[in-house]
Amino acid sequence: MTDFIEHGAQSEEASENGTGISTVERAQMLLDQDKAIAAKVDQGLELEEAVDPSNREFGPRAHPEQVQMRVAKRALMLKQGIAPYPVHLDVTDRIEHVRAEYEGKLEPGQETEDVVGIAGRVLFLRNGGGLCFVQLSAGDGTTIQGMISKKEVGADSLKSFKQLVDLGDQLYVRGRVIASKTGELSVFATEWAIAAKALQPLPALHKELSDEQRTRKPYLAMIADEATRDMVRRRSKVVSSLRRTFESQDFLEVETPMLQTVHGGAAARPFTTHMNAFDIDLFLRIAPELFLKRCLVGGIERVFEINRDFRNEGVDGTHAPEFTMLEAYQAYGTYDTIGDLTKQLVQQAALDAFGSTKVTLLGGEEYDFGGEWKTMTMYGSLSEALGEEITPETSVEHLGAIADKLGVERDEVENHGKLVEHLWEHFYEDKLYEPTFVRDFPVETSPLVKAHRSKPGMVEKWDLYVRGFELATGYSELNDPVVQRERFIQQAKDAAAGDEEATDIDEDFLEALGVGMPPTGGMGMGIDRLLIALTGATIRETITFPLVKPLV
Repeated sequence: MTDFIEHGAQSEEASENGTGISTVERAQMLLDQDKAIAAKVDQGLELEEAVDPSNREFGPRAHPEQVQMRVAKRALMLKQGIAPYPVHLDVTDRIEHVRAEYEGKLEPGQETEDVVGIAGRVLFLRNGGGLCFVQLSAGDGTTIQGMISKKEVGADSLKSFKQLVDLGDQLYVRGRVIASKTGELSVFATEWAIAAKALQPLPALHKELSDEQRTRKPYLAMIADEATRDMVRRRSKVVSSLRRTFESQDFLEVETPMLQTVHGGAAARPFTTHMNAFDIDLFLRIAPELFLKRCLVGGIERVFEINRDFRNEGVDGTHAPEFTMLEAYQAYGTYDTIGDLTKQLVQQAALDAFGSTKVTLLGGEEYDFGGEWKTMTMYGSLSEALGEEITPETSVEHLGAIADKLGVERDEVENHGKLVEHLWEHFYEDKLYEPTFVRDFPVETSPLVKAHRSKPGMVEKWDLYVRGFELATGYSELNDPVVQRERFIQQAKDAAAGDEEATDIDEDFLEALGVGMPPTGGMGMGIDRLLIALTGATIRETITFPLVKPLV
């Protein structure tokens, strides 16, 4: 108990929000209000008498009147011996299945003897004299009408329905399938029960949710917005498609550590944490690459992982601090073979999730992932844009002068490769609309990539651009431990000079490479970005529960 109190005190101090009340204090206040309402209901007061619309006793930050009324209904259910959150109900049928089976098959007023037990969220209520109508929604948005009549369920049950059921409640209805007099497919109830009492009201379903509501309360967006539900389902279909494609190519899926003693596998600023048991600082994974390559050393020659990565960097329409990454490695492959696999993964995902490689984006325009994809080289396309030849021998000073002349932003820690990539991005990054592989990068920015077979100073790497942003990257992977050590040392020097994205030296990985990793093609692709490419959404719309800054 002492630990809890100390932790609570710390939470209070850390959670001060400028209103004079801490998180713990407000939670306790709301609980006290819940108990006060329940006590009044137990004393026999009417629901309207149990609530305090002006919040005179508990203050303006307590429950609003509508929530108080729902709390009172919950208390009344408990008083009457009705479970507001029952463990089990005899749900034998799903709303979407009932609608699919009977849609268009019944004439207005026609009744069947088929009995179903369904449950869904209440989206509409109309309480009449002896007959009440309720619209129930399944999780996918499919709706059906429930009809509760005095004749069928009895006067007491109908009265209880009118008194207790609110919009947003999860409701169970059992009865015969019929068509109402207006032709609406319905379940004519012989019994009903609240499956889960909603204490918070739903947003106005006839109004579009704000971006703030969608981002901070995605569960409301799933209820109210078909597009949000579709995104969740399409994301699942895309991930399932990727796994099936890998399985068809004999790849094995593995899991690698999220907590790492050395951050590596990508050029990114990591999140740090501390492990009390070992008393060591750790990094949240920025990429699974170095562990997946250890699998190749161990003999798993085709391996992939769909994983959570964490990068302590900026947030915008295509970047999030926590995101889902796909990485795959194929022994005896190259950046050419892994590029072919990547194209197959993307095209098959489009087919499986949307039925075609030609998809319709949120703005209404069509985008085609089919056919062959364009290729271009980084140095060749940059030379064309500048009107002069740029090679790996072009000096840092000359590249810097070009960058300054063009107004290209420069890093504090610069080298040839970074300047080449910054200049290339200035001309091309947001202009490559159709799927395009950009090939053959500077060696300085790709410490885990094999040197190009015929172009000194370059590495066998491609980036895949779609609709003006980078979707995936692929390599002929570096497997020479001596060269890898040299690259790591240069990265460590860059880090010491102030480059926060540079990686550290991973001696265990170098030892693994020393055991022998076969020639390998590897790729990485953001799942969130793949959904952006396929739908036209922003990254926050593709992530089901995006990280948001807490409200003060």
